[in-house]
Amino acid sequence: QVQLVESGGGSVQAGGSLSVSCVASGGTYSSACMAWFRQAPEKGREGIAYRGSDGSTFYADSVKGRFTISVDNAKNTLYLQMNSLKPEDSAMYYCAVKGGTCYPQASAAFPYWGQGTQVTVSS
Repeated sequence: QVQLVESGGGSVQAGGSLSVSCVASGGTYSSACMAWFRQAPEKGREGIAYRGSDGSTFYADSVKGRFTISVDNAKNTLYLQMNSLKPEDSAMYYCAVKGGTCYPQASAAFPYWGQGTQVTVSS
């Protein structure tokens, strides 16, 4: 079974940077769509960055130009570099994996999830 483990969350001041990562195991990810979602309290999960198996990337408007998704295929690790952080970026960040089409896909389309890592941005 696919297992995803996020790490790297923490607390930063507005304008700062943070990088989170997700290590995948228990499967083959060469043809996978990998993505980052986030969820603030009492909000739905928002897809913010996607990476297809062909290397294509897609970003939500809310993070475009500030966040960068990348993958180290040899290590089965997904990364999200977050720059120019804003208080509204505060959320639990989750990585997710699915087969097939990558974008646009809502959270319900992703069968595999990590437990999340908390990111808090103070003003």
